[in-house]
Amino acid sequence: MIIFDRITKRYGADIVALADVSFKIERGEFLSLVGKSGAGKSTLLKLLIGEEHPTEGKVLFRETDVAALKPHELPSHRRRIGAVFQDFRLLTARTVAENVAFAMEVVGKRGREIREVVPQALKLVGLAGHAQRFPRELSGGEKQRVAIARALVHDPDCIIADEPTGNLDPVTSWEIVRLLARINELAGTAVVLATHDKDIVNALRKRVVVLESGRLLRDDSEGRYAL
Repeated sequence: MIIFDRITKRYGADIVALADVSFKIERGEFLSLVGKSGAGKSTLLKLLIGEEHPTEGKVLFRETDVAALKPHELPSHRRRIGAVFQDFRLLTARTVAENVAFAMEVVGKRGREIREVVPQALKLVGLAGHAQRFPRELSGGEKQRVAIARALVHDPDCIIADEPTGNLDPVTSWEIVRLLARINELAGTAVVLATHDKDIVNALRKRVVVLESGRLLRDDSEGRYAL
């Protein structure tokens, strides 16, 4: 479903963020993308959603060259890829339900569909009773669950989670990762988890792609990751 084909990304003449990186992600797969800060994880995800373009090589999503998409085609492309970030990115003046609904409103979904989909998404992430709360009333783990619900409302083919546990304690971090794994198993949604948390990756025992200084160091189908 996703192909990174000999990707190199340079910033100016001296900074090489990625160097000749190639690997594939199959439909419905769970993959941990790991490496220390600056390894190139976030750059790969930005290339996938079309926020950046490769200097060399191609990123293919469902056989489409992402860099070749026209500006008006990018919103539709990005709806196929639900994004979850370390800093949650919730609207503080809106309730939990309104935050999730907003992702549908901005693409023109109508009220009836929103009223059906939002409660389903909140139930899936374990927040059915939190719909009318505001972000300030939530724990960090609950905020990340709202972000995951928001990522699910367009029924994406893939969820990318860029350091989603970076602001969470170890117990809550594991709960969030288990939720992503459950979504992967129940809905068949591919998940790309970018992290540098060795303990989480080793506990998952799922495929690991290891980056180091912008290069692909290892692709391990058995889920082993050692710093």
